[in-house]
Amino acid sequence: MTPFFLKTLRGTALCAALAVGGQTLHARQTSEGDGNIVAIFGQQKVETTDEGQVFHRFREGLLLPGGVGAGTLYNGQDMVAWLYATDRFKTPAAGDSLAYSYPKQKEAPMAYQSHRERQAAARRKPGQKYRLSYGYTALPNWTWSPIAADSAGTFRSPHMRSAYLYTSYESPRSEIALLETTGGTRTYINGEPHEGDHYDFGYTLIPVRLKAGLNEIVYTPGRFGRVESKLVKPDKPVMFTKRDLTLPDLIAGEDDPKWAAIRVVNATEKPLEGLSIRTTLILPDGNRAAESVEYKTDDILPMAVRKVKFRVPGTGRPELKGNVSARLELLRNRKVIDTVTIALRQVAPDVHHERTFVSRIDGSVQYYSVAPALRTEPADTGAKAFILTVHGASVEARNQARAYKQKDWVNIVAPTNRRPYGFNWEEWGRIDALEVLEEAQRIFPTDTARIYLTGHSMGGHGTWFLGTTYPDKFAAIAPCAGYPDIAGYGSGRGDAMHRRHPLFEPFERGAAAGRVQALARNLKQSGVYIHHGSADNVVPPEQAHIMRETLSRFHTDFCYHEFPGGEHWFGDASVDWPPIFEFFARHSIPAESRVDEIDFYTASPAISAQDYWLTVEQQESPYRYTNVKVQREGDTTIRVVAAENAALLTFDLPALKMKAAETVIAFGDGQRLTVPTSRKAIVAYRDGKWKVLDKIDPKEKNARRYGGFKQAFDNRMVFVYSTAGTPAENAWWQAKARFDAETFYYRGNGSVDIVPDKAYDANKYAGRNVVLYGNADNNRAWAQLLKDCPVQVRDGEVSMGGRSYRGDDLGAYFVYPHPEFPDALVGVVTGTGEAGMRATSPNNYISGITGFPDLMIFRADMLKDGLDAVETAGFFDNDWSLKKQDFVTR
Repeated sequence: MTPFFLKTLRGTALCAALAVGGQTLHARQTSEGDGNIVAIFGQQKVETTDEGQVFHRFREGLLLPGGVGAGTLYNGQDMVAWLYATDRFKTPAAGDSLAYSYPKQKEAPMAYQSHRERQAAARRKPGQKYRLSYGYTALPNWTWSPIAADSAGTFRSPHMRSAYLYTSYESPRSEIALLETTGGTRTYINGEPHEGDHYDFGYTLIPVRLKAGLNEIVYTPGRFGRVESKLVKPDKPVMFTKRDLTLPDLIAGEDDPKWAAIRVVNATEKPLEGLSIRTTLILPDGNRAAESVEYKTDDILPMAVRKVKFRVPGTGRPELKGNVSARLELLRNRKVIDTVTIALRQVAPDVHHERTFVSRIDGSVQYYSVAPALRTEPADTGAKAFILTVHGASVEARNQARAYKQKDWVNIVAPTNRRPYGFNWEEWGRIDALEVLEEAQRIFPTDTARIYLTGHSMGGHGTWFLGTTYPDKFAAIAPCAGYPDIAGYGSGRGDAMHRRHPLFEPFERGAAAGRVQALARNLKQSGVYIHHGSADNVVPPEQAHIMRETLSRFHTDFCYHEFPGGEHWFGDASVDWPPIFEFFARHSIPAESRVDEIDFYTASPAISAQDYWLTVEQQESPYRYTNVKVQREGDTTIRVVAAENAALLTFDLPALKMKAAETVIAFGDGQRLTVPTSRKAIVAYRDGKWKVLDKIDPKEKNARRYGGFKQAFDNRMVFVYSTAGTPAENAWWQAKARFDAETFYYRGNGSVDIVPDKAYDANKYAGRNVVLYGNADNNRAWAQLLKDCPVQVRDGEVSMGGRSYRGDDLGAYFVYPHPEFPDALVGVVTGTGEAGMRATSPNNYISGITGFPDLMIFRADMLKDGLDAVETAGFFDNDWSLKKQDFVTR
């Protein structure tokens, strides 16, 4: 029997032998104490306003301490959102107090804590109060206290990491302006939610219709405890902004058009349709480089800023190196409405560079960075090894790739996680890594047996997560300065209180894919090299010790190295560590036909379904851990040793190249099924027995279309908002769709199509996921998409199966299969009335960390009381019915 992993090193015994002899590298402290970042590679902040004239800077405000609702996997509380949803928000004055608080709250938790603060919290004795640093005096909870901006116009206080900021503006007239704000997580403008700028990038521009008279703006707590905000009169109602471009490098010798993206401001109350962007390259000598390229780009919602696609032509000048200008013209109905000039560069294909592609998540343009393999001979065009390197929090992919010196045997490729912070390499960050892994191999010939994975800090976690989730894709992995699990890292934001609540269970299940230790045995088939600094005070070495201890129980092919005196970043050797590459070179991925044993764990087929020739299509209980152990016995038998929580399996028998015409699938209970070897075998566990199926029923859950509400935000999703309700309802659901798109842009460099219900046509958006905003009474697309769904939401009522909930304060999120396309889903954001629809204000589902089941129904009081106000949450059956009642109900 051929083993399914290669034993090259045993335990940690050979790590010292792999170290670089005599090398001394001085560690550098780079953490700032106010966030887990690698500041040396940080994102550059936009500091200027080029889109118009600043006519008001906010300098006076009020703080409302009281904290944010605790929780990592579940964190659905937002006091100000609750005040707006229940019509309790009143214009505050200094000294005013709220008569409300979060349940069981004794003191204000911090939304964001540094490692130093987490250590201090861990040392606190019972009853000891948290003390703010930097000499600030604690403020009373849930009481508005005055605050003034400093001379630079910035509101600054450590309280602001757990307090709301209120500002206001008396407008002499009704007019359209741009709100430019940095620092807060969300921004409520006259009660309407918008994305903030909690990573302090300086990207946020919000078109807003100011009312004549008082306009109120509330900023939710942010990461760094500072907010700057100003109002801008736009130069044009429709215009380009050069903030946050996504650009490729032009590659000498490649003249195919490259994808790029730029943001367009629509400061009008009408949609922008029929737009195109014409791109003309201008050489340093002032001449045009080639023919212009025009691309029909994306539509833009009223009062929105969207990042839209365009094409960049090649220069046709392979000898050219260096800067190239591009003139972009925004056209509508063949009329130029704005122009801008941007800077590009052309480089040789054999140096560090950036490439772009269009993501299947939302149709947006994303980039990745490459340290290409050194090729000393022109004839050297053969396949090379491939390393996927995933960056840490705040690090751009371009900087991650440049931390590596080029090597002659391997292409090193850095995806973005969709942003420098992104999604913790989970959810859409996970998909981005897989897309880049596929896209880059299209460009760079790859020896598919030699694919490896590494990363630093948050990327160290990404390495643990991606390595355990996709064990057949990597021959070896090397997490550097990484933590295994965000739920156990950052104790100040944990879920200890929630775990005592029965309704937390479906949310914890929804996040099960992120629990690396539960999936760690998948690493048996990969080599593992752990690299960590002994003096790391951002991700302490104890985080690496957790996985060292876990692996020591079963793994025979891992190496642990702790760099003496190394802090979180100690130079490029933090990642470009020669023993890692020596370790990688010893490992390869076996051909599927040589894999005789598989021991595969998954939390859900929606996230991870396949390990070599085995695919888990369905679970008996969704989002509970599944373990399948199978063995090949010669050319005649597949033995299923274990199939815990598995309901439907596929075996790719042709990949095994078995010589017998028929294969016996033998189960532990004595069952034996005979199937033809010439095609994939599909076996289902039904009524206590396994049986062979001819095909997978596309109407049931399967690996291509499963559950979990967050899975709807994929597959070129289109947001569809209601227009058949009251004017207030229609305005809200359009605003909510816009807010979700803003969040997906900010956190994930996204670009989402948003259309009114009357414009949704399944043929026009064929095969794509839909996220529907509204209910059966006000969204015209509901009947087309959800008429057969067992969950129905109307004004005043939610019904699910034989159960009914009544009131105008109900909200719900759920996912259901698209009735016309076998691989598409419909996500639903819905409410039964004004309070219910406003209860959907927070969009914590656009996060790489939170857990969401298939369905949750909640009262508006969830925004204040958390899980106590969730009516029910759980999962549909495999046939998308509710017969099993896999729900927790209060």
